[in-house]
This record gives sequence, C-alpha cells and structure tokens, in this order.
Amino acid sequence: MTTGTLYVVSTPIGNLKDITLRAIEILKSADLIAAEDTRHTKILTSHYGIDRPLTSYFEHNKITKGDHLIRSLKEGRTIALVSDAGTPGISDPGAHIIKLAIDNGIRVEQIPGPSAIIAALVVSGMPTDRFIFDAFLPIKPGARKNRLKEFLDEKKTVIFYESPHRLLKTLNDIKEVFGDIELACMRELTKKFEEIRREKVSALIEHFTNTKPLGEFVICMRPR
Repeated sequence: MTTGTLYVVSTPIGNLKDITLRAIEILKSADLIAAEDTRHTKILTSHYGIDRPLTSYFEHNKITKGDHLIRSLKEGRTIALVSDAGTPGISDPGAHIIKLAIDNGIRVEQIPGPSAIIAALVVSGMPTDRFIFDAFLPIKPGARKNRLKEFLDEKKTVIFYESPHRLLKTLNDIKEVFGDIELACMRELTKKFEEIRREKVSALIEHFTNTKPLGEFVICMRPR
C-alpha cells in the first residue's frame, strides 16, 4: 500500500498575508490538518476559505496523537502539519511527528515559508553568515545565566525567543554576563504593533521598565 505524505507547512508568524500560494493549495487539499492549536489555525483557514478537518497535535498529546497520525498516513491519507506560527519542527512538537514519519518510511515534504528566526536575523543588522538559534533560555535564574555564559566566547550571532514576563530578567542577565552590549530586540514581528529596537542592553532595560513588555520577543546578540 502506498503511504500518504506528511506536509510540513509554514504559516504566517503574524500577518495573515504572509503565506505562500503553495501552502494554501496544500492546506486545501490535505485529508487532515494537524495543528498545535486548532482555534488559532481556524482563524487562518477561515480567512482563506480552507474547509478541511482539523485535529490538535501539541506538546502534551504528541505521543498518543503521533501514533494515530502515523496510522492515518500509512493508510494513504495526506496530513498537513502546522504550528501556531512559522515553520513546524522548530522548537515545537512538530519535530516528533516528522521524525516518526521518517522512521516509518513515510514521505515528508516541507512547504517553506515564514520563520521568526530568519525574519529577526535579517532585520537585526547583525552578521547573518554564521548564527546560532537557542530557542528559549531556561526559566530558572541560575540556569539562565549558566546558559548565557556558554556564549561568552561566541563569535556568531545568537538568536533566542523570550516571553514578555521574563524579558526584563533576561536583559538584566545579559548585561551582567556580557556587559552593556548591543542587542537587536524584536517584538510582534509582522504584526500591527511590530517593534524593532537596536540598542545597548541598558537602553532596552530602561525602555521596557517604563513600557510594559507585550507580545512575543526575538533577541539577537553578538557576544564578541
């Protein structure tokens, strides 16, 4: 029996217009769309008139749901995998089902498109020829500082995500570990309230002390 295909579909990180024609085509033709949050994905599918079945696939059900999706793929169905925003598999549970599909000899096809990492890097003004993505820093202060210290001698651009309620703590830790270095701090990329700040850590700390951090952040830094 011919197996189905798992399509890894990149979706907008904010602006709904940032989706490719191919992504829309795949979503409209898939037997099933596996989404990190079906409510979030429903906004996108409704906007583009995509009327296909949705199922949830997220961190806390990825083991049991992953097995179910693999069975469907083995039966010949096509599944489009999407995350809440950007490219599935990058710091999200999509990596699990992708590896599972590969291990089961199922065709995996990537539908390229938006990525917050690349969007932040190219607009940061920092060198783009060599870079490291480190997802989210640890939550605990000691572990976070230790992770940052791993980059003390790093010459590549380092990129990581940060949540609004931890932003100031992270900025203060960066200042403590690296000194008052230049950062590029991006908020709500491609959305209505997009904000891009390129300045020293001390200036960012002052700004976000006076202005409550809101939205999702991407930080780019060049330790040396």
